[in-house]
Amino acid sequence: LNPFLNLGQNPTFYGWGRKKSGKKALNLATKFKGKAVFLEDGLIRSLNLGLENSPSFSLVVDDLGIYYDATSSSRLESLILNYDFKSDLKLMSEAKRAISLIKELEISKYNDNLPLRKNYFKENKKRILIITQTSNDLSLKYGLAENISTQQMIEDAIKENENCEIYLKAHPDTLTGKKKADFDIKNLPQNIKIISENYNPIALLKHFNKVYTKTSGMGFEALLCGCECVCYALPFYAGWGLTTDKQKCPRRSIKKSLEEVFAAAYLLYPQYFNPYENRKSDIFDALYTLFKQRKIARQNKGRLFFYNFSLWKRGFIKPFFKNKKNKIIFLNSFKSALKYKFNANDKLFVWGALISDEELRKHFKEIEIFRVEDGFIRSVLLGSDFSAPASLVVDSKALFIDPRSASDLEDILNFTHFDESLLLKASEAMKLLRENKISKYNANAHKKLNIRAKAGQKVILIAAQVEDDASMILGSFGFNTLDLIKEVRKNNQEAYILFKVHPDVMSGNRKGLKDRNLILKYCDEIVENASIYSCFEVSDELHTITSTTGFEALMNKLCVYTYGLPFYAGWGLTNDRLKCERRKRNLSLEELVAGTLLLYPRYLDIENKKLCEFKQAFDTILLLQKNYFSKKWLKLSLDLRVFLLRKIRRFYEKVSGWILAKN
Repeated sequence: LNPFLNLGQNPTFYGWGRKKSGKKALNLATKFKGKAVFLEDGLIRSLNLGLENSPSFSLVVDDLGIYYDATSSSRLESLILNYDFKSDLKLMSEAKRAISLIKELEISKYNDNLPLRKNYFKENKKRILIITQTSNDLSLKYGLAENISTQQMIEDAIKENENCEIYLKAHPDTLTGKKKADFDIKNLPQNIKIISENYNPIALLKHFNKVYTKTSGMGFEALLCGCECVCYALPFYAGWGLTTDKQKCPRRSIKKSLEEVFAAAYLLYPQYFNPYENRKSDIFDALYTLFKQRKIARQNKGRLFFYNFSLWKRGFIKPFFKNKKNKIIFLNSFKSALKYKFNANDKLFVWGALISDEELRKHFKEIEIFRVEDGFIRSVLLGSDFSAPASLVVDSKALFIDPRSASDLEDILNFTHFDESLLLKASEAMKLLRENKISKYNANAHKKLNIRAKAGQKVILIAAQVEDDASMILGSFGFNTLDLIKEVRKNNQEAYILFKVHPDVMSGNRKGLKDRNLILKYCDEIVENASIYSCFEVSDELHTITSTTGFEALMNKLCVYTYGLPFYAGWGLTNDRLKCERRKRNLSLEELVAGTLLLYPRYLDIENKKLCEFKQAFDTILLLQKNYFSKKWLKLSLDLRVFLLRKIRRFYEKVSGWILAKN
């Protein structure tokens, strides 16, 4: 410690648990008559192991001791003993909800684990699980377990549970070879079955009746899953009447319910932080984020084959699929796939929805197939101008733009229980989008439109689309933009109708209705160089075939009419020309937004090329948009780049068309 440092009176020293820094903090606090505060990971920590530097979602700050040290009291023990749980009805309600969510989403301390194989447990028998730990685990030393052998637990489990199947579970750190186990595999009886795979703990525990442990946190997870738990030492959850204890702790003198111990350990004791959004959070945010990021991590493992990805897409796609346990391979044609021998861990990712499943299955018979498409909050500039996206959707069934069959998004909207915390987050997301006027694309300036509508006249906005876009091909069912403007005018003779040209059509990159005379035959005004929010501000209704603009209009409180089958139709929020029998549920706007913006896409921070969640991706797009409009040199540079790229695109299209015509 710097001798010239002025510590003042009653200084506080922070250290990590019972490791060297924790001991140092305690020594310094004693020396300088200050206070020692101990830090440690919470019980819901991260996606990967701490040893792999995976960012943590929770931290405990303890001014008395630390939760795994039974030799003295801790702040957690004090909370369990002294907190008035019975009076805090909100806390107990949250505890029950969090326990239910942990079991439903199968979230543990570490979460980059394997899903339990189907039919892993073939027979419906009573099962006993012995949970082993790492030999140098500090919780063994400070939980008074150093003199307890795993061999003794095994012998007791066999003796006390006749006619039961007995399994032994190894710790994840020992499976990776990073730490030593607290047992010798050579001394195991032959009738003990070893679980050596790093299966998800919650998924595993659902199949057991009873567990034996020293101090493992998995013992408490077993209690959450309804298992009996025998403790040979003193973890934080022993001594409260919930476990069968081999040792006693005189300080723990009263019985507590499972919900009370959980509330103290998971809600009151830790602080939560979302590293994918770079902000403070809570247990519910941590559970949902870990569930989603685990799903992404599992999809990203193995050999990943990518088909129908143009050369420029290949440059931006890799960060969305980054994983140290994978290999990314781009396929130029079906023929190029013949040189690979596929296995069960391989996956195929296909851009878009226009290549049929039948065609894909001819060439990729066994492996999982995922569809990939741009997300709903994409970029500042257009995708057709080669700007990288901030979000993608990766769908294991179909894509949200293809209503012919169920997609992962449709399943999310049909079956997810959207709890209070998720709906609050969705409400915050909508507010951010509205207040900052962020859309899918964000290069058009916001301006006040001086339309010629009469006072009190209904204003209808028509969101035009790209006619050869996949969402139109698959979801319009033969209804085109010309049909749309005719139908809207026929049914709204007295209305003032605005026609918003699609940005891709306006740029000349894509095909769409742009005959001004024809448009103005049915519409009163054409809007070109203005943002969609400029149109929302003067409109009462939006009419579209399948455009994502309809989803944005709902978030901006407009009445929306659909003439095809976009993903947001059929949930009771829109006036729909067509019906989808699969969509059986009426949703609130917050539920639709939670499923569509929070749970379905994967997001990327465009600046640092790391996976993130909605809020951080939103912040980055907002910053890029502000720079685009405020820094004239940057806007000029980007506009020049876009101009040159459009020229190159059109030259390429003409040359390739000429070659095809010749052949």
